[in-house]
Amino acid sequence: RGMDSGEPDERADEQGLRAAFLTHGGELVGFARKALWSPEQADDAVQETFARAWRSRTRFDPALGSLRTWLFAIERRVILDLVDRRAKIFTVPIDDRHELAAEDRFESSMLGWQVESALTHLQPEHRMVIDELYFNGRTGREVAELYGVPEGTVRSRAFYALRMLRVAMEEAGWDR
Repeated sequence: RGMDSGEPDERADEQGLRAAFLTHGGELVGFARKALWSPEQADDAVQETFARAWRSRTRFDPALGSLRTWLFAIERRVILDLVDRRAKIFTVPIDDRHELAAEDRFESSMLGWQVESALTHLQPEHRMVIDELYFNGRTGREVAELYGVPEGTVRSRAFYALRMLRVAMEEAGWDR
């Protein structure tokens, strides 16, 4: 913000946006590529994300969440807009039930990609416990026997892993 005029300091905002791109751009591109399956559209999505961020920069409030979370929330809307636009171009009109089902599948896919990304941030022993409990359907006792650790350790690792996953998901813009 300008010191005396009360006007936005565009140069400082531009430098901040450039720094945000350097810090978060790669991660945003990766997320968009997984969601859109197209490097060109992913690049467009990231460019549009930063364009929207620039236009709404005065509304960003760090007290409400991190810059990363804000950018991912913007990108999520951009991706949904792109998918919606693409769907309108390549499909014939269908009734609302099918449209809602497609949206649900897309939302489910987006959530799956976010979970997959969040899992990579876990420590290996936490990720193994989550894999066994939630993806392989084993009980805590079975996981304890499999890895030769006490069942309480399995519960503890699962607790901390789920807590870390929640934080990672919230930072990626996931809203329950």
